[in-house]
Amino acid sequence: MKMNVINSIAIAAMIIGLFACGEDDNDEQLVSGNGSTESHKAGENCMNCHKSGGSGEGIFVVAGTVYNSNKTAVYPDATIRLYDGPNATGSLKGMIEVDAKGNFYTTESIDFGTGLYVAVEGNTTTNHMIAKVTDGACNKCHDDSSNRVWAD
Repeated sequence: MKMNVINSIAIAAMIIGLFACGEDDNDEQLVSGNGSTESHKAGENCMNCHKSGGSGEGIFVVAGTVYNSNKTAVYPDATIRLYDGPNATGSLKGMIEVDAKGNFYTTESIDFGTGLYVAVEGNTTTNHMIAKVTDGACNKCHDDSSNRVWAD
């Protein structure tokens, strides 16, 4: 009886270990792509979970959600570009496709240096952030309907 309880605890610990997130997935490469439906929790700050020791799979360097021009529904399959100059000038430092759920994310290394400028490309528009960003947690600031990232 005592041996069965010990064996059951050991098996339960192994199962929990198989499904636990955190430090074991620090080097996992995850990048969103047009048409993909792997993402979740549109509009939330992805980096709350997808960080070192966090409960999310992978450590995101840049992540967020794109909405339509009315800022009422997610906008699928856009493109996020990061430049070292304003209005899509200078060198392109990173490009991330937005998935079918309106989310974008990457675990790939991006050097923000002293800051990067963001361009959000939809089917008919490209929107440029005026200010530089030094952090890729887009939904941390773009967190409500008045200031959402959008495309058209």
